[in-house]
Amino acid sequence: MKNSSHSKERRDHPRIMVSLPANFEITGGGAYPGVTIDASQSGLLIQTLKEMSVGIRLIIEVLLPKKLKLPKLRAEAEIIWKGISYWEDWEGYQYGLKFTHISNEDYLKLCHILSDPSCLKDVQFIEDPNHDPTLVVKTE
Repeated sequence: MKNSSHSKERRDHPRIMVSLPANFEITGGGAYPGVTIDASQSGLLIQTLKEMSVGIRLIIEVLLPKKLKLPKLRAEAEIIWKGISYWEDWEGYQYGLKFTHISNEDYLKLCHILSDPSCLKDVQFIEDPNHDPTLVVKTE
């Protein structure tokens, strides 16, 4: 029996679970917080409370743990798909982003994280009564 096209992975690059805080700016619009869910060499899956449309272009900055001694990762991306996401009693959105521009320096940071996701194992979300728990990150 041949493998169906549904069972075959269609992505060019494997996805790695990467939960990191991110900020994104809509081209010609405001800035908003979010969190990455996974990453690959070609894009990110992010979660946010901000509703946006497929096709919108963003500038995204992913905040990296201090222990990596790397500044934040920055890239330009386009929303290629959208879905509804739920956190406890919040309704939000998930977006599949495809990189449209990433500098060589930021691409190398991304490759470092993807090649050794254990460098992020101590990153965890914590609750802080003074902040939205989806946006506070313990990195040490």
